[in-house]
Amino acid sequence: NMTGWRVGWAVGSPVAVEALGRVKTNIDSGIFNALQRAAIEALDGPQDAVAANCEVYRRRRDALVDGLNSAGWTLARPRAAIYVFAPTPGGESSGAFADFLLEKAGVVVAPGAGYGAEGEGHVRFSLTLDDARLEEGVERIARALKER
Repeated sequence: NMTGWRVGWAVGSPVAVEALGRVKTNIDSGIFNALQRAAIEALDGPQDAVAANCEVYRRRRDALVDGLNSAGWTLARPRAAIYVFAPTPGGESSGAFADFLLEKAGVVVAPGAGYGAEGEGHVRFSLTLDDARLEEGVERIARALKER
């Protein structure tokens, strides 16, 4: 599982890609060799793990979204991600709502404001923890929302 590892490429006008290359040359030294080799293997090697990982994240996404929707917090179901970026109930600030979840439910979320102005009014849930911990977090959040 390469969660957190980043490999990317740029496609676009030659002028824009060349300019991006000049910027990148001055801010980092590129992708280290082991990551390049791992990315090649991930793309060229057996793909059965891809389907299995997709199923894991689908199951976790559904548990989080369905559980919080059942608690009265309406969340959209993302199509593909390892997180859920959810609007805060009632448009509450992302920081205040993240504090509420930490204090009352013992659950850590990332305030959306940390992702820029457009993220304000949202919180980010990670789907990278195991199913049992995720379900426990959903139960704690549901309880905290009910007691609010």
